[in-house]
Amino acid sequence: AKTTEDNVIQGLEVGADDYITTPFAPRELIARIKALLRRAGVGDGADRMQVSQLVLDGKSRRVFLDEDPLDMGPTEFNLLQFFMSHPERAYSRNQLLDQVWGANVYVEERTVDVHIRRLRKALQSGVKDYSGLIQTVRGTGYRFSSRGVNAG
Repeated sequence: AKTTEDNVIQGLEVGADDYITTPFAPRELIARIKALLRRAGVGDGADRMQVSQLVLDGKSRRVFLDEDPLDMGPTEFNLLQFFMSHPERAYSRNQLLDQVWGANVYVEERTVDVHIRRLRKALQSGVKDYSGLIQTVRGTGYRFSSRGVNAG
């Protein structure tokens, strides 16, 4: 019910993604929700992503290496899916926390390191080692890169 310009500005400055005043049109609300989902990246990941013999199936939430399923937890899957959707870009621990865990989840930055270690371990399978896809970027965080990876 707060419709003054000061209320709108205050709401946006304290962290709101958007501000809608009453009365509002239902179509406008739906359009704003869709825009927010687009900005948040919901649903923009491909159903199937592949790097060499590593395949991530978003619909079944499974990862395969040389057609063999890999065992990984849901957070490691989400990390891998995010990385494969955004290759060759370095992300800080805070950015990964926001993108993978969600902006409203409060966990320590070092939690990212634990899940990166688990993801790297999951990407090692028998003869193939794809753990090098997840690279540490000194002073920044992590990046997904298929350049220079020896998977044999």
